Amino acid sequence: MLSDPFAQFDLWYSERLATGVSYPDSFSLGTADPGGAVSVRTVLLKEYSHEGFVFFTNYESRKGSQLSKNPLAAMLFYWPESSRQVRIEGKTSRVSEDDSIAYFRSRPRESQIGAWASNQSRAISGRSFLEARYSEFEEKFRGKDIPKPPYWGGYRIIPSWFEFWQEGFHRLHHRTVFRLQKGIWITEILAP
Repeated sequence: MLSDPFAQFDLWYSERLATGVSYPDSFSLGTADPGGAVSVRTVLLKEYSHEGFVFFTNYESRKGSQLSKNPLAAMLFYWPESSRQVRIEGKTSRVSEDDSIAYFRSRPRESQIGAWASNQSRAISGRSFLEARYSEFEEKFRGKDIPKPPYWGGYRIIPSWFEFWQEGFHRLHHRTVFRLQKGIWITEILAP
């Protein structure tokens, strides 16, 4: 195990990307409202560095609403083909508007239209309503560049805790934790 949790993540994540599995960038994101009610969903990792882990979403979605009131979040990467998982916990902040615009412009046109068409996490009358909204925005932006919706952008999870888990024989799994304490990463080995 490397002494820097970001370097260790990079090593395992690079191996994951090389497997050719579908959605190698997927992870489960846990958020909670101010009362502590937790919800989890799968999102896609779009960037990571020592500054944190970035994903994009509708700020008015359930996760966006929860993060605006309680910025703490947890991530879980589960990689069954390598018998590994990585858990990360930390505080979130929005990425810059310029970074959100740059990423939005890199998305396929259909996904850009979808961001306008979907009022994410809100109840709708049915699939036909969503398809009609998609058609409406497809027509609105025909032949034009599609601007980023004002309610859409990125979040960065700034880690304060990592756990690297590797399956072991006889269920004696390997668990290494990195905890940020006064700016220094403290390493601990946990019993499985």
